[in-house]
Amino acid sequence: MMPYFVEKYGNASSIDHSYGYDASIAVENARDQISSLIGSKRDEIVFTSGATESNNMALTGTMNSHKDHGNHLITCTTEHKAILDTARYLEELGNKITYLHVDKYGQIDMNHLKESITTNTVLISIMVANNEVGTIQDITTIGKIAHEKNILFHTDAAQAVGHIPINVDEMNIDMMSISSHKMYGPKGVGALYVRSIKPRVNLKPILYGGGQEKNMRSGTLNVPGIVGFGAASLLAQKNMHVENKRFLIWTEKIIEKLSHYGAIFNGHPSKKLVHNLSFYFPGIDGKAIINSLSKDIAISAGSACTTQTVEPSHVLLAMGLDVKSTHSSVRIGLGRFNTENEIDYFISKIIGVINMLKNMEY
Repeated sequence: MMPYFVEKYGNASSIDHSYGYDASIAVENARDQISSLIGSKRDEIVFTSGATESNNMALTGTMNSHKDHGNHLITCTTEHKAILDTARYLEELGNKITYLHVDKYGQIDMNHLKESITTNTVLISIMVANNEVGTIQDITTIGKIAHEKNILFHTDAAQAVGHIPINVDEMNIDMMSISSHKMYGPKGVGALYVRSIKPRVNLKPILYGGGQEKNMRSGTLNVPGIVGFGAASLLAQKNMHVENKRFLIWTEKIIEKLSHYGAIFNGHPSKKLVHNLSFYFPGIDGKAIINSLSKDIAISAGSACTTQTVEPSHVLLAMGLDVKSTHSSVRIGLGRFNTENEIDYFISKIIGVINMLKNMEY
């Protein structure tokens, strides 16, 4: 990224001079790297500021461009706030929204999905993997159901791309939101995959101006961020399978050890991301666990976007936990740069904290 901050500080849209041309070549190279990761065509990648913008663009852009065909959107109660808040905004504009419920593992019911489809349904938006509990949905089947009814299918894949194999053609995906920093790239950059054929997706933009990104997303491109995003995609494609084998060993060890001390695992036991864990600790305040570990271990109460609030997790509530239980839950994420010694250290520290807090309760 560094040369594009200082030496090659050109605007990728200004290709009349060498500085802009060099920047445009770097952007297209990153587009190639990202499209290779998800099995798309290069020109189907639209750069954004992150998955939140991509989600807004997919939902609002689709509903606005299909007003003549219908006004119904189907999504899910456990989606990220970037989807749920956008859906509520669309409701204010007169659109009809169906929020599918989930089971105790966080998965939707395919029959409920089919029953929710109407002649006015334009779009289905269901995330690949949940950001709080890691549960993976059956995206391929959801996309197939959508296509059988000539409905567009969008998925928020911010938590999944770069961590599990995703192919947009094989999985029947028409639009997909991607976040750079979720795969160790820079913050403040992301992308929306937009299918160009069978079907061709037409979106009304939510940003107007210079007509960049095929008139779908105006604004000067963040060249250094995009370069880093592309490099992160390349590394993720190379390292994903090796990392997941390591994460699986570690998560199985964490689940075994913490379960012995009364922790209850939230999420699907097998259909989940192997680096994302959520536990419920009966009778212990989750914030107390987090604060007791915060000197050298970083875990959270829920989504990083909502950790400043004291509201219970909408994801855990949707999965059937009561309010008290959600406040006794914590979210644990493993990363590429963690070591086995750090995993053992974490297990030892959190067990000590659990025992200490249990004794305090008495």
